[in-house]
Amino acid sequence: MAFLKKINGKAKTDSNTGFGTNATSYGGRFISKNGNANVKKTGIGFFDSISWYHTMVNIPRWKFILIIVLFYFVVNFCFASLYYMIGVEHLKGINAVTPLDKFGQAFFFSVQTYTTVGYGHISPSGFLTSFLAAVEALFGLLSFAIATGLFYGRFSMPKAFLKFSQNALIAPFGSGTALMIRLSPFKNTNLTDAEAKMTLAMTIEENGKLVNKFYNLDLELAKINALTLSWTLVHPITESSPLYNLTEEDYRNISGEILVYIKVFDDMFSTTVVKRTSYSFQEVVFGAKFLPMFSRSYDDNRTELHIDKLNSFESVTL
Repeated sequence: MAFLKKINGKAKTDSNTGFGTNATSYGGRFISKNGNANVKKTGIGFFDSISWYHTMVNIPRWKFILIIVLFYFVVNFCFASLYYMIGVEHLKGINAVTPLDKFGQAFFFSVQTYTTVGYGHISPSGFLTSFLAAVEALFGLLSFAIATGLFYGRFSMPKAFLKFSQNALIAPFGSGTALMIRLSPFKNTNLTDAEAKMTLAMTIEENGKLVNKFYNLDLELAKINALTLSWTLVHPITESSPLYNLTEEDYRNISGEILVYIKVFDDMFSTTVVKRTSYSFQEVVFGAKFLPMFSRSYDDNRTELHIDKLNSFESVTL
């Protein structure tokens, strides 16, 4: 981050961010756009540094399904190879001539054993083949138990179904300007007791050294009783704001970051859920205002919330 000397001295600092103050030890953003800390952990083994449960629960749905399917076929391919090396003559009921047909029937016998389906037209004979089939059956039971737990964990894990606007805006507000960020729920959930907090992260030169400084951005409205439509977070840029002296050129040239934290109670999960994101100064649009994203329905019986208009804005003169 580039350093800055224009921060208002009246701005309130925040020392409870969880980030360090040594600017030379940091690279890139503090928080990525998806809300995760932009930190890479080293000095520990790869398998020790990863929580496989959290990884499998949080990866995208298509990756999760792909991993399950690939694991299923790879495991059965490995067991089929073992049956083939032992000898398919120890699998009673196999009627195949070519090596490919023999391996294919060994593969499908592995599938039947792994899933404990067991159609019965093929059965193992001999100690080694029977032992391998017993091991595979146990491995299959454990694998499906783990997969079922992961499916349930992904399905039941509390999540904050909130979307943020892609850009933050510097918009007219009252007789001055304000920093504005918009968010909205996008699922059929009931969200109540929503709380928001915004923090400005900057690198400041103090006594000839670069240090990370974090400033509270006071919000016009930091809590609302129910989050049913869109919510625009508004930070009035007054004389006490750390953004008070910044110009449009500063937003283009300075590396600043706005950290956003949302905490809300979800009736569906009956628990509090949290969502985070951040905006770099390059993602701040100077001189713009959000366009309305909800309207009256055609039958005049309900309000329509247009999620695709979450980031819709127009340029204005400040």
